[in-house]
Amino acid sequence: MPNSSIVTRIGFALSFMVALTVVTLLASYWLSEKADQDALAINIAGSLRYQAYQYSWHQLHDADSAAAAAMQAEFEQSWHHQVFNRFSHSESDLATLYTQTRTSWQQFQQQIADGVVTSANLQQQILPQIDQINRFVTAIQQDAEQRIRSIRLIQVLSLFSSIGLALVIFYWLRTRVKYPLEVLTLAAKRIGQGDFTARVNHPMRDELGVLSGTLNKMNEAVGYMYGNLEKRVDEQTRAISQSNVRLQFLYDTARMIIEHSPGYHDFTTIVEGLKRASEVEDLELCLITEAGNKPYLQVQPTGAPEDPCEGVDCSQCVNAGAGVSIQNNQRIYRFSIEREQQNYGVLVARCSLSEQLNDWQQQLLQSVADQLAIALSLKQEEEQVRRLALIQERTVIARELHDSLAQALSYLKIQVTRLNKAIEKDNKEVIDDVAEELKQGLNAAYRQLRELLTTFRLKVDGAGLLHALQTTINQFSEQSDLSFRLNYQLENTPLVPHEEIHLLQIIREACQNAIHHSQGTDVVVQLSQQDQRIELSIEDNGVGIPDQAEKMNHYGLAIMQERSRHLGGTIEIKRRSEGGTGVYFSFVPQYLLEREATV
Repeated sequence: MPNSSIVTRIGFALSFMVALTVVTLLASYWLSEKADQDALAINIAGSLRYQAYQYSWHQLHDADSAAAAAMQAEFEQSWHHQVFNRFSHSESDLATLYTQTRTSWQQFQQQIADGVVTSANLQQQILPQIDQINRFVTAIQQDAEQRIRSIRLIQVLSLFSSIGLALVIFYWLRTRVKYPLEVLTLAAKRIGQGDFTARVNHPMRDELGVLSGTLNKMNEAVGYMYGNLEKRVDEQTRAISQSNVRLQFLYDTARMIIEHSPGYHDFTTIVEGLKRASEVEDLELCLITEAGNKPYLQVQPTGAPEDPCEGVDCSQCVNAGAGVSIQNNQRIYRFSIEREQQNYGVLVARCSLSEQLNDWQQQLLQSVADQLAIALSLKQEEEQVRRLALIQERTVIARELHDSLAQALSYLKIQVTRLNKAIEKDNKEVIDDVAEELKQGLNAAYRQLRELLTTFRLKVDGAGLLHALQTTINQFSEQSDLSFRLNYQLENTPLVPHEEIHLLQIIREACQNAIHHSQGTDVVVQLSQQDQRIELSIEDNGVGIPDQAEKMNHYGLAIMQERSRHLGGTIEIKRRSEGGTGVYFSFVPQYLLEREATV
């Protein structure tokens, strides 16, 4: 960097200002530190006058009392106060005056002790001592005022020095920085408006001089290149426009695939758009089944030949894979629609022998083929998921019927057998007992059937688990005399659909059990996350669950345990120490399991 660098000059100027400020602050701090205890010294020295009167009076009238001794000690303590220590090692006029005043008072004390000073002449003899103390107080005050005046003088000098230095720096910045920058700015504006003839003359060898020279050279280079720039811009604009068309087509295709599974009309739209984007006139999309040997769907753009594959074995074309071949005086490009070793068909592009597809055209066709493979794969997976969901739902229904209604009906069947035997023996007591059992069993079976129907209709819609729980709690509150409360604390925890369904089913089963068996008044449902586990508790204030409840036709308990196993969690159903029953379930949500698996 040259010696006349602007940055160096500004650095020196700022250093001068900072140094001046630091010197001023240090001097002011030094003087203020010396004057820190001046007010205390004035206060202590001023109190000596009052203490002198009190001391003299007590010594002459009550010298042997405890008050006189205390007054003497206090007076001596004032004379030896630490604020006067600075006078012990100083030879200033103030220190000399302090020594004289103290010596004079000690002599006066001795005169009182010797009886020279009596009550009659006390007032006359003490006046010189008081005057001496007043002079000492005045001297301390004048010394403090002198320090304040020194601080003011330093601050005034610093102020005017700072103003003068600032004016010098401002003048220098204006002449050496501001004006050259204005010239450079004006030249830059002219360049921005297309005038590349602007030149800047800066005589200094600083940064602005280097910038001026660089700007002049840049103008010359830009002026030379400007003649060819417009042509290149037009070419790039056309290329960007074509790229934009292709990107827009790929975006529309991807969005169509994401929004819904493509059908015949969608494939037609894709092929038409591909024709415009790739600038290839002869295109053909052929889709086949996994075991097929000819296309089940053949799509061509508008204006294509009626049957370009006439006389050609479709299986050879479809199963030939990706590549380029020559046939019937045409160059044929094939792009396989394949994903995860599953062949869904082929995308064919044809052109004359004298032509061939550019790299970008082949890349575009291959990208579309890959997108179609993804779309067809997702469609196939979606259908498989629907089939699995249907099978799973049927399995759930069968299990629910077997665990509840089927067992109840088996129990009723046994009672019917008992009834037939009792009728044969004309045992009225057994007939009445079986009739009552059948009545209760039918009522229980009917109730279980209604609960199962409600369970099978249960769903978690777009409003989420919280809305489904609130709806369920409201239904239970309307159907029973129990008071239900919900404490939901999973606002920031994502759950997959099957987790929400199982949680909702467990809560419904536990609440149904509380309605039928608890004989309580309150049920509290709480759902929260502790560390990495989802914690669920359903507590009532009823009579409590009996021992070995699973052996008493409590099918709901078995259902809850089965659902807890599906979520890989642990469930505990027990009698609460404060009364009632508690159902406690916890499990690790799927999103945390997946996150730990990727770590």
